[in-house]
Amino acid sequence: MNQDKIIIFDTTLRDGEQSPGASMNTEEKIQIATQLERLGVDVIEAGFAAASPGDFDAIDKIAQRVTQSTVCSLARALESDIKAAGEAIAKAPKQRIHTFIATSPIHMEYKLKMTPDEVIRRAVDAVTYARTFVEDVEFSLEDAGRSDMGFMKEIISATIEAGAGTINIPDTVGILMPNEVGERIAELVDHVAGRAIISVHNHNDLGLAVANSLEAVHKGARQIECTVNGLGERAGNAALEEVVMALKVRSNYYGNLHTDINTREIYPTSRLIATITGIEPQPNKAVVGRNAFAHESGIHQDGVLKNKLTYEIFRPEEIGLDLNDTLVLGKHSGRAAFKDKLAKLGFAPSDEELNSAFERFKELADKKKEIYDDDIRALVTSEMTNIEKTYELVALQLMDSTGGVPSAAVTIAHEGKEITDAGIGDGTIDAVFKTIDRITGHHGRLLDYRVKSVSQGKDALANVTVKVTFNDNEPAIIGHGLSLDTMLASARAYLGAINSYLSMEGMLKIRNSDSGGTV
Repeated sequence: MNQDKIIIFDTTLRDGEQSPGASMNTEEKIQIATQLERLGVDVIEAGFAAASPGDFDAIDKIAQRVTQSTVCSLARALESDIKAAGEAIAKAPKQRIHTFIATSPIHMEYKLKMTPDEVIRRAVDAVTYARTFVEDVEFSLEDAGRSDMGFMKEIISATIEAGAGTINIPDTVGILMPNEVGERIAELVDHVAGRAIISVHNHNDLGLAVANSLEAVHKGARQIECTVNGLGERAGNAALEEVVMALKVRSNYYGNLHTDINTREIYPTSRLIATITGIEPQPNKAVVGRNAFAHESGIHQDGVLKNKLTYEIFRPEEIGLDLNDTLVLGKHSGRAAFKDKLAKLGFAPSDEELNSAFERFKELADKKKEIYDDDIRALVTSEMTNIEKTYELVALQLMDSTGGVPSAAVTIAHEGKEITDAGIGDGTIDAVFKTIDRITGHHGRLLDYRVKSVSQGKDALANVTVKVTFNDNEPAIIGHGLSLDTMLASARAYLGAINSYLSMEGMLKIRNSDSGGTV
């Protein structure tokens, strides 16, 4: 292995999906995986194959689409998990199984109820069995941040001998300080002595995930596990974009260390994932936040106008952000020009997706004076992650006279027929959703409702995201809707959640965090 290369292991589709409300359907996961490959990610952890039939199906389909990046599935140190992982990634040109077991005293005693010797035997058996499916096996020591160093060395040596090529040291609860991470990694790198790659997976509970990951690299780790936008359960994980840009901007500090990430795909990847998950980066988020290149102070503005490098340590174009991103296309623009623009934005839609997106673009161009790149990204993302539309919105009429009861009339197409009904509610949105419930026969409980302006101006596209549960024993479903009219976007988002639920029905399974574990 090139010791100057830092392997970027992206777990947005696995650990990132554990963010509350970030569940994705299969088509959305495939779209994210192909974008991660375009970004240049070395390893894509596509999911946890044993968690549910839906996860298995998504990993299997991603394995068939991704050719350049390694496709990985997580698996507990159990034969059934490892078998599911091996079968799910079998069609990928590059495959990895990532197996793990807890190694901290508190986890071994109270969660696993196993002795240290039993844990080592289980780990060795897991790695040995995983090697019957793939050559590339990664082993993680869950809760390594609170594990005994002597025991970690013992289990690491045993699993390397069994065939693990990567050893991951996760700070599962995000408790370590940078100097503690550095000391531990330096000692483990010395212990491993080149027999395997040392990896780190830092959680952000104290806001130190990126700092801890960079310190680990400084001390000899050569793989960083991270997520786009820092997604992940609790406070999230190390943010891919921050790790990568820190290594690039401070190359003088890190010497020859580098990644193979195409940084111009960072912003498009961030926007795609924010759109699909409905989780926007905080405005002041480093690298990809809305305010990352905003200068309000007069002194800063004066400096930037004279030379951007006075207050910007890298150019927005380096991450694929064009601050002058007005699309010079209109209603008279042809399909070829539109396709060319999509290619420049990093999209490669199928002919069907292109035709559908182009029609929606033409409709938008009739109504909107200026169209921005983010408008196009939203339209195309919507088309490329579209699931089969069991129910499709045909018409929506709202009635809310002064002092009256909010009501809505909705027409929906289903199995070649149009069904119209009307209903009342406590508010306009409630009336729309209740009417849709009655027409479809699926009654959802709204958990979250968000409206975001896609671009700027009074005529901006509204992007509505809803999080809905149709069964309290199953994960919440996310739906998206785009329109210049917020109410239309809301109705489309709710129907999108219903369609997504129907596409996943029968595959949904409760994820038990106690039995599933995490790294």
